[in-house]
Amino acid sequence: MSDPRAFVSFDFDNNAVEKILFAGQAKTDSPTPFTIEDWSSKSDLPQNEWEALIETKMSRTHMCIVLVGESMASATGVAKEIAMAKANNVPVFGVYVGGAGTSSTLPTGLARSRTIAWTWAGIAAAVTQMMGEGKNA
Repeated sequence: MSDPRAFVSFDFDNNAVEKILFAGQAKTDSPTPFTIEDWSSKSDLPQNEWEALIETKMSRTHMCIVLVGESMASATGVAKEIAMAKANNVPVFGVYVGGAGTSSTLPTGLARSRTIAWTWAGIAAAVTQMMGEGKNA
């Protein structure tokens, strides 16, 4: 089987740098291999086109990893992506980035118990766990 595919949800306005770093480091630093596809929309789209595009991409993944930054309360697209993941039976977990931590606001639909610090050992364990949940079970 090929490596699990992950959809990465993040606050485009505040955590784009962390997304680039996360995707780059995942290739070399994660003890459990997984791939991150860059499925971000390359241009502004009308809401209905964006939702259809993301829904299609989400359905093709094994998991959704939410990069939880300090400004998550204003990231409405992230909450929509989490809802799409759940609608497609795609397991979701979060990773704190950009100074966020256990007291930071989480996006709607993401449980604190499923949000972890950015350590590759922890992320690898979460990837392994996700492969036994939802549509992967």
